[in-house]
Amino acid sequence: MAFWSSFSIPVGFLSPIYLLLLLQPTIVVNGIRLGVVRMPVPDVADVPVFREAPAFLNGDPCGTKEDGKIHIAMTLDGNYLRGTMAAVLSILQHSTCPENVYFHFLSAGVAPDIYSSINSTFPYLSFNTYPFNSNMVRGKISKSIRQALDQPLNYARIYLADVLPANVNRIIYLDSDIVVVDDIEKLWKVELGDKVVAAPEYCHANFTNYFTETFWSDPELVKTFEGKNPCYFNTGVMVIDVEKWRIGGYRHKVEKWMAVQKHKRIYHLGSLPPFLLIFAGNIRGVDHRWNQHGLGGDNFEGKCRNLHPGPISLLHWSGKGKPWLRLDSRKPCPVDHLWAPYDLYRSSRLHFEE
Repeated sequence: MAFWSSFSIPVGFLSPIYLLLLLQPTIVVNGIRLGVVRMPVPDVADVPVFREAPAFLNGDPCGTKEDGKIHIAMTLDGNYLRGTMAAVLSILQHSTCPENVYFHFLSAGVAPDIYSSINSTFPYLSFNTYPFNSNMVRGKISKSIRQALDQPLNYARIYLADVLPANVNRIIYLDSDIVVVDDIEKLWKVELGDKVVAAPEYCHANFTNYFTETFWSDPELVKTFEGKNPCYFNTGVMVIDVEKWRIGGYRHKVEKWMAVQKHKRIYHLGSLPPFLLIFAGNIRGVDHRWNQHGLGGDNFEGKCRNLHPGPISLLHWSGKGKPWLRLDSRKPCPVDHLWAPYDLYRSSRLHFEE
């Protein structure tokens, strides 16, 4: 039934009268149409249901899990949880040593349902969840060009060093709209040297577009890039030296630029520009194969885009269009079919048909 496809309430939980009130907008008595007041749908969990993923085990050359541990940080958001599950599956499936991968999930507030969902979907996963206090950043956020970019959790990557255990000195930060099609250990082993951040750089992009005329017309602000060759990089895929981040006080450096944005609108996007202001021209460049980004289209319309030429290790649906939404709407882009094999979502329609 099409009606039930958008709800996760078992039919047996509703009385026949309740069903009548929901399904029939009017009742006709003696030729007179009487409006029916619809009863509110009971509160149901927003957490979707996922199939259990298979177990992924280490091979002989992996050594101990502690010696070869790979730390990955991601955020947990109910709206993006389906993407997170697909990302985790893709990482494990392509890892030579999947048991060495340890996930650190930042969630806005206490989310026992989400925690339970991860546990049931990946029973063998090594992970921990950390509550992210949205009040840390809420008053610092300026309105951007897309509402999704204004959510406090989008800024959680700035506070990783404050949230992660003290013994975590390096982290791979990943957005939830990615899938990895290569061994994540290759990205983990990138040599940072004296740099704080490693990421693919895109020096052919028009860097001036990421800041407003207010920024470029202010001689003091422009000095920020003096002596540098600033290039765009996407903050959805980064290797971060957490220890250097802590020592260098980079959280406060980012917050200072957010404060400038509050008084002068110097950029349009969300949490990306402060990273560019601090790190552009001063990061360790990584092969472009590790962030085939922009597959979600632009931030306004999210139109379909093709893959960039060259080898691919990570696909990233940055932009407005998300593959799970486009697939559900039956209007997917061709690249969305590359995401679909990692989708563990069990839809309510499938549940009732089974």
